[in-house]
Amino acid sequence: MDTWRKFIRYYRPYKFLFFMDMFCALIVSAIDLAFPVVLSYLSKNYFILNSEIILHSIAYIGLALLAMYIIKYICQHFISTWGHIMGARMERDMRRDLFYHFQKLPFSYYDENNTGEMMSKLVTDLFDISELAHHGPENLLISVLKIAGSFIILLFINVKMTLILLVVTIIMAAFSFYQNRKMQRVFMENRKKMANINSAVQDSLSGIRVVKSFANETLEKKKFDRTNRDFYKSKVARYTIMGEFIAGNTFFEGLLYVAIIVTGAIFIAEGSLKVSDMAMYALYINIFINPIDVLINFAEQFQNGFAGFRRFLGVIETVPKIVDKDGAVPITNVKGDIEYKNVSFGYDNEHKVLDNVDIKIKAGQNIALVGPSGGGKTTLCSLLPRFYDVTSGSITIDGKDIRDVTLESLRNAIGVVQQDVYMFGGTIKENIQYGKPDATDEEIIEAAKEANIHDFIMGLEDGYDTYVGERGVKLSGGQKQRISIARVFLKNPPILILDEATSALDNESERFIQKSLEKLAKNRTTITIAHRLSTIRNADEIIVINDEGIQERGSHKELLQKNGIYSYYYNMQFEGLDTPLTASR
Repeated sequence: MDTWRKFIRYYRPYKFLFFMDMFCALIVSAIDLAFPVVLSYLSKNYFILNSEIILHSIAYIGLALLAMYIIKYICQHFISTWGHIMGARMERDMRRDLFYHFQKLPFSYYDENNTGEMMSKLVTDLFDISELAHHGPENLLISVLKIAGSFIILLFINVKMTLILLVVTIIMAAFSFYQNRKMQRVFMENRKKMANINSAVQDSLSGIRVVKSFANETLEKKKFDRTNRDFYKSKVARYTIMGEFIAGNTFFEGLLYVAIIVTGAIFIAEGSLKVSDMAMYALYINIFINPIDVLINFAEQFQNGFAGFRRFLGVIETVPKIVDKDGAVPITNVKGDIEYKNVSFGYDNEHKVLDNVDIKIKAGQNIALVGPSGGGKTTLCSLLPRFYDVTSGSITIDGKDIRDVTLESLRNAIGVVQQDVYMFGGTIKENIQYGKPDATDEEIIEAAKEANIHDFIMGLEDGYDTYVGERGVKLSGGQKQRISIARVFLKNPPILILDEATSALDNESERFIQKSLEKLAKNRTTITIAHRLSTIRNADEIIVINDEGIQERGSHKELLQKNGIYSYYYNMQFEGLDTPLTASR
């Protein structure tokens, strides 16, 4: 019931459309029920009159019936058009809520969930939900009205036959309820398998260049065949249970006809039922059974929509772990003093990545983090904009705990340049403008010049309107990196994080990028994660960190003189030493 209350909530903005849809469904049902009554009345009271009276008045009767069906046409048109539009609007609202909620969820959610599965929830599930939202109430109302109305009229024709009809119908309803319970589980599993196949396709197509470079098309085919086979098996289970449901209900419908013919014949033989009433009864049996057919066919749509809505709620009800606390205030006029106080962190409360880390960074300082992969350098930087929250301890900016300020203002104060640059589908201009959505063309061009990418852009046929391709596939690594730097120039944050921004580039591209980064870091508090130690020689302080915590800190010259881990790294890069790292500990 709680699930249904949450589903009904999406009808509230469209109450007028909903009630008009139900009103039109009521009119359509009433007209369908009225026609056999009109036919029976005419047969018993009108068609027995003389031909002159019939010919004189049939035009009026015809016009009245025509008006009735014109009204039915208008109502049916409203149901088919505006009923669907109502469903589409609800689908739009749900997709908006789902997408907005995706934006609130932290990195940890995306660490655990696949993009293809999320796309399945955004598109396939919501389409089925919208179909349920439109057809569900309408089909239920029309079917209930027709079943109840025809049942009452059948009682007036012959009570005994109708009670026999009721017994078979109750057995049929019990069978349907039992089958529906089984169908819920099967349809939910089918949704999961559909999401899995979407995930497999998304992974393979997104990584198609890696697939082809390793000549692993056969491997991808095997992986796809496995998920495709699982999806097929879930479809077989789905259609098997649907087959049992539909065939069972069809059998009970047949029983209804058998019961009516047999009992009708007995009652006619006894003289308690007229042949004309039996014909009338047969007409209403059709009206009684047709909505049952509608409900049988609706069962699949219901299970699709209900399973989709439960998966929808599974995301919507995921509580974001990182949100603004009550009383959070925007951080303004940021100078850039940063302090990590006894900071500890572990993913999912497992083995700690960071343990009681203390770091002070003065405004305008350039701090470099060095150490082996997995030592916690990127994690340390990810905690600053609250991509993850500290397990214990605190981080402050200008003396303010970052948990006491709004997320938007915190992240607006921090610019991040990563090794793996993401380019959005669109033009170069749009990708640079992402750093400041309301930026003017002049500001965009100035940012591109600061990032040493303007001349390259102007050399392209379409200049700033050049389409970059999916994930920037039409650009080189260095070009994408400079565009990402231009984004940060445009954002102009007081704090800068450079996460191995040049480690994936060739030497020539690195020199270009390094000049841009030096310009970008000027007068900003900068934290640099670097594997190429040549890029951090001029850092104010270098911190060497590994899985055991901070091991060394100092300037480039001071750390070389210590002849410790940093010295080992430096010599390995520039003198080609191959001594194991453990030897320097």
